[in-house]
Amino acid sequence: MRIKVNQALVSEKAQTGIEVAGWVRTKRDAKGFSFVEINDGSCLKNLQAIVDHTLPGAETLADVLTGASVRLVGDLVPSPAKGQAWEFKATTFELVGKADATYPLQKKGHTPEFLRTIPHLRARTNRLGSTLRVRSKLAMAVHRFFQERGFAYVHTPVITASDCEGAGELFRVTTLDPLAPERDASGKADWAKDFFGRQSFLTVSGQLEGETLASALGDIYTFGPTFRAENSNTSRHASEFWMIEPEMSFCDLKGDMDVAEALVQYLVRAALEECAEELAFFDAYVDKGLLERLRLVAEKPFARVSYTEAVDILLASGRSFEFPVKWGENLQAEHERFLTETHFKCPVTVYNYPKTAKPFYMRQNDDSKTVAAMDLLVPGVGEIVGGSQREERLDRLEAAMSEHGLDLQAYAWYTDLRRFGTVPHAGFGLGFERMLMFVTGEGNIRDVIAYPRTPGHA
Repeated sequence: MRIKVNQALVSEKAQTGIEVAGWVRTKRDAKGFSFVEINDGSCLKNLQAIVDHTLPGAETLADVLTGASVRLVGDLVPSPAKGQAWEFKATTFELVGKADATYPLQKKGHTPEFLRTIPHLRARTNRLGSTLRVRSKLAMAVHRFFQERGFAYVHTPVITASDCEGAGELFRVTTLDPLAPERDASGKADWAKDFFGRQSFLTVSGQLEGETLASALGDIYTFGPTFRAENSNTSRHASEFWMIEPEMSFCDLKGDMDVAEALVQYLVRAALEECAEELAFFDAYVDKGLLERLRLVAEKPFARVSYTEAVDILLASGRSFEFPVKWGENLQAEHERFLTETHFKCPVTVYNYPKTAKPFYMRQNDDSKTVAAMDLLVPGVGEIVGGSQREERLDRLEAAMSEHGLDLQAYAWYTDLRRFGTVPHAGFGLGFERMLMFVTGEGNIRDVIAYPRTPGHA
């Protein structure tokens, strides 16, 4: 029976006649035997195996270099060495796949920049391997959070004809020949001849379709890939990323903030409880102080402040920001980090933003200047959640759409929600990669996703 390395390391008793397999991290030869450390990706730590040179298959040990894959049968026995409870005493040894001396992940330090050049191999490192295990645990925690609260998990389209954000930063999906597309009478590309009979794009958000489903199921969430053709090479932006997007009927801005804050705390607690080994590694080697910051978030209530109050705090700080603070404009990352790291020293939810800085679907407040929008900011990252109460009043929604230059006929399906049984409703989007950056302490979004898609890199 094969057992995983993580199962072996936490075994409560010795075991005989078991099989382990994995990739070699190191091999040390001694007189008559070799120490072979293997890792199978199930945990951060390696399992040390002792291979006697007289064993069946031991003649291949000379070809076993770092990166090779091996399979061993033998016994799990108490280890006399410090720092490990168990070691593996092999009775048979098999070299499954060789790795020669050109294997790029030798036993030494590697920079994140170098590892990004070998994305097909970097998951074997402690750093990305730990990140991907955390990513897996938190993805499951997302589903637990919403399922425990009675939300329905739905799947919204990846291909859409709607631009949710209205920013135009969309990837076009087409079957037309890009070099010689069929053209209409005016000489322009004839989109009626395209596969879907109109222009279509990769989605920037499942929100609008999510609203339609919340209008039937009450509370829903979607969790999937979204795409932005934003030519941004910052450490916080990727062209393909994953979004968690709940939509809740009969919900206002306060309820929206309550759920967003509860979700962030739930995920942080899940990471602390289920990924202790990985977080200790990140705290030691990536971001010293990470564990203290995460425990603070898990235990302490979040601050809440209106956008106007936040602007006043920033202006009164005396700080010289790279981007000047001005009422009416979105807060920049440096402003968000000042609020969370210096002023409040905890996560902060900022609400009631100027309507000129936000998309058309957000509910207008009575002051006619702001909308019922909110952003949840965390130390080290800045904005991690963006959401709002949605505009449920047909006349206000259509006026906002016209102001944003949207074709009302093209969005007739969306305005129908306000014609047929409209209700107050709210929702938000949580960028999963930004959540992972916060939990792991990684400073670049490219290091929390296995295959980052950014401008110039696919």
